[in-house]
Amino acid sequence: MPSQTNEQALESAIEKSLTGMSREEITADDGSAQEPPSGYGGSGFMMGNAGDFNARYAIDEVRFWDFLHQTQKDELEKLQRSSDWKLKILERYDRMVRKYGILRILKKGLEVEDAHFTLLYQLPLASSSELVKQNFETNQFSVTRQVQYNQDNAREEIDMVVFINGIAIATLELKNAWTHQTAKVHGIKQYKYERDIKQPLLNFGRCIVHFAVDTDGVYMTTRLNGGKTFFLPFNQGNNNGKGNPVNPFGHRSAYLWQEVFTKESLANIIQHFTRFDGKPNDPLSSKTLYFPRYHQMDVVRRLLKDASTKGVGQTYLIQHSAGSGKSNSITWAAYQLIETYPERDGLPGGKPMDQPLFDSVIVVTDRRLLDKQLRENIKEFSEVKNIVAPAFSSKDLKESLEQGKKIIITTIQKFPFIIDGIADLSNRTFAVIIDEAHSSQGGTAASNMNQAMGMSQSDEEEEDEQDKILRAMQARKMKGNASYLAFTATPKNATLERFGVKQENGSFKPFHLYSMKQAIEEGFILDVLANYTTYRSYYEIEKSIEDNPLFDTVKAQKKLKAYVERDKRTIATKAEIMMEHFISRVINTKKLKGQAKGMVITQSIESAIRYYKAIQQILDSKGHPFKVAIAFSGKKMVDGIEYTEAELNGFAEKDTRDKFAEDEYRLLVVANKYLTGFDQPKLCTMYVDKKLQGVLAVQALSRLNRAADKLGKKTEDLFILDFFNSTEDIKAAFDPFYTATSLSKATDVGVLHELKGVLGDVGVYEWAEVEDFVSRYFQGVDAQQLSPIIEVAVERFDKELNLEDEQKIDFKIKAKQFVKIYGQMASIIPYEVLDWEKLFWFLKFLIPKLIVKTKEDQQMDDILESVDLSTYGLERTRLNHAIGLDDRESELDPQNANPRGAHGGDEEKDELAEIIRTFNERWFQGWEATPEDQRVKFVQISKHIQAHPDFESKYMNNPDTQNRDIAFDKILRDVLAQQRKQELELYKLSAKDEGFYRALLDTMKRLTIRKGL
Repeated sequence: MPSQTNEQALESAIEKSLTGMSREEITADDGSAQEPPSGYGGSGFMMGNAGDFNARYAIDEVRFWDFLHQTQKDELEKLQRSSDWKLKILERYDRMVRKYGILRILKKGLEVEDAHFTLLYQLPLASSSELVKQNFETNQFSVTRQVQYNQDNAREEIDMVVFINGIAIATLELKNAWTHQTAKVHGIKQYKYERDIKQPLLNFGRCIVHFAVDTDGVYMTTRLNGGKTFFLPFNQGNNNGKGNPVNPFGHRSAYLWQEVFTKESLANIIQHFTRFDGKPNDPLSSKTLYFPRYHQMDVVRRLLKDASTKGVGQTYLIQHSAGSGKSNSITWAAYQLIETYPERDGLPGGKPMDQPLFDSVIVVTDRRLLDKQLRENIKEFSEVKNIVAPAFSSKDLKESLEQGKKIIITTIQKFPFIIDGIADLSNRTFAVIIDEAHSSQGGTAASNMNQAMGMSQSDEEEEDEQDKILRAMQARKMKGNASYLAFTATPKNATLERFGVKQENGSFKPFHLYSMKQAIEEGFILDVLANYTTYRSYYEIEKSIEDNPLFDTVKAQKKLKAYVERDKRTIATKAEIMMEHFISRVINTKKLKGQAKGMVITQSIESAIRYYKAIQQILDSKGHPFKVAIAFSGKKMVDGIEYTEAELNGFAEKDTRDKFAEDEYRLLVVANKYLTGFDQPKLCTMYVDKKLQGVLAVQALSRLNRAADKLGKKTEDLFILDFFNSTEDIKAAFDPFYTATSLSKATDVGVLHELKGVLGDVGVYEWAEVEDFVSRYFQGVDAQQLSPIIEVAVERFDKELNLEDEQKIDFKIKAKQFVKIYGQMASIIPYEVLDWEKLFWFLKFLIPKLIVKTKEDQQMDDILESVDLSTYGLERTRLNHAIGLDDRESELDPQNANPRGAHGGDEEKDELAEIIRTFNERWFQGWEATPEDQRVKFVQISKHIQAHPDFESKYMNNPDTQNRDIAFDKILRDVLAQQRKQELELYKLSAKDEGFYRALLDTMKRLTIRKGL
């Protein structure tokens, strides 16, 4: 007889795995079905009988009553004095489930008159008594095939239902790809359109989860809602993408019944993962029932297993992409870590087997909602209340522990103080969960002292959250009383080395991975690189002075480009292009049901303010179709006027996030703020005028990737217009984080010896000064006692040693390199070098005071006064380009182990005229015509515009700004059409590229007005 490859065969395989036997195997030779065995088999499940299912109450009556008789006979006897005792129990059960959902009675039991029934005996902990362990074994797990669930139509059946003590926990609709039926299409369609959700079994909250399953994949939902039902993948992932890997021992989807549907696993999911959100008094229908996605369940279980096996003092890097549901993963991990016990005595941390491994779990995050979410989740999971508390200092930490708080929440900027507290409490053990992927405004632990000593924060190199975490984790504070769990989507090389799992070949990999590729393929985030349009600026710079001073070519080119890009006229041109696109393609097309929003990313706060004003001016001329907001920190002087975010927006800085969420605000202009950790699902358009690379590029552009199913947000709704970066640049930034990221080898810390020696030889400081400074600093003396020590070294650097400019640059570069490498490696080095630690703290305060500015830097500033911006335009180089990412695993290199210094070699010198010529040659590439020809053409077109019959009446003498702009646009198009034979190339560029035309329009407007006045 050939193999069976239909749905029935899959049903049979699942049934046999769970119960040890299938119905097909117990069918009599004459074809009649025999009574299924009553005992356990396989994974400890009983084989249910479809005839035992009560569709009115959605229970297996035989299993339900047998469980109560076997385990709680005394409680039943309290009600059996009444003849309708069964009906009383069932009606009370039904009423409670309808009101609160099945989870409440599974966790808290059912009260009927003076009787109390436990409907699920909890999974025992390592410390649980023998009675608790015995009680769990009395639970009756069963699976039933072809369940007739519909009271109105007996022919409608659910393929399989999983029960615990007769209570339906999960339903399954099965398909088999070999019969050309798949779970993703046909299984989900069946649930949506062919199943009656008014029937009790399919009511929301009555059954925990519904699975569509085939031999390759699994999909789930907790709420059936007809055609609006949303199914999530419940797959392991395959090659860092969607789906499941090949299973050499069976179907790809076998993990569902072999791993997830074990008795222990199901009980664990019900106790520690599933939950309803919302307030206790909210109606059940308004709540959301959370069931873990596979990777969330998997990472939590792996973390707990590893901790209970290895003890305290471990590090874990969890590389989970945006869209992975990190908030829930962190919440589930935090709660379950406080109930994790060592597998055996003698593990690091010194806890006996009957005590939890960790005294407290500290969650380091800047997510505003995570504190609230943790508190609410703990209420669901724990009988002990008020075990969550915030902590912002070592004192808070100690007080929280004394009050018996088990989960303590702090922020990234307060993390250094918490680390100090952990070090002081060496008799306690901690699990520290670091959610570093979100933004914070804080600096390093030393930032307050820096300010007290007169060093501005801007003197410090800007650190992202990973740098801040690593900086805080100095070697002496990282001994064995804490385990660290770092969640990030974009691990840097130092983060991999600090938290990653070291492989046999010396490389480092994440402990757990849920990749960006998998998140995109499964639909949890959108592909922000699917519609990427780049513009290349082209300019013409003309000299405004006659002499030709010599300048370093490379530096001059950078200065010129920065000068052009921040010029008001340049920003006005780009703002026109942005607004033309946003209004016509986003606002007028009512994207995301008319709620779509955009973000403008600029190079600096000054540029952000100029963009904000340019956009406001355009909105004014168009009758204010929507509002724009701006975000930046602190105060900024532009054109002699001081601005703040609050003054420009007209509301407090703390309200910007919430105000932008309102419908009337559609654009947000930023420089650095909100590029990370800002979740706004309505964002679908981004305009980039800033150099983006590495982790920042991924984090910034990923602001668009949040899914918004209620708004119908799709990948094709996303659009990025980039004025600064090429598609190649962006691909290079995203590739390392698209799948798995690993580190090729450890950093060679030997370079610290070399750097220390070279720095000491220069003579900027004496070693006795270093020791004196560090001693005073850690005694907590007033900053005024520290300043003189630093200033002596600064004086030597500036004057006494007569250092050449190159020597000064070389010293400062090497000092920064020492601080960076030691700051990140101190917690990893398996030994302590006290001199490195001392020099680190001394240089930390010395570096910001070392001012390096050469004579040539002054010349570089002079160059900006030597040139004028004569023309500016933009040419679209890539339109709606889909950037394909490399799905191979990426390997980062460790930090450079060679001492760095000032760049040597002869600098290439060019006269100013030659620099301007080569600059225009490089960037001004709209026509083949020479710059002089282009100037002539512009002048000619300007004259034709002024000669147009409508120029005076409809443009020059028209007081209505909006109508003036419309008139000028029509005049220019008329002139280009009339001159198309003479200016064919210009006409073609204008016709085919809207961006080029907008730049031309802006230039001609300025030129014509200037000539007309």
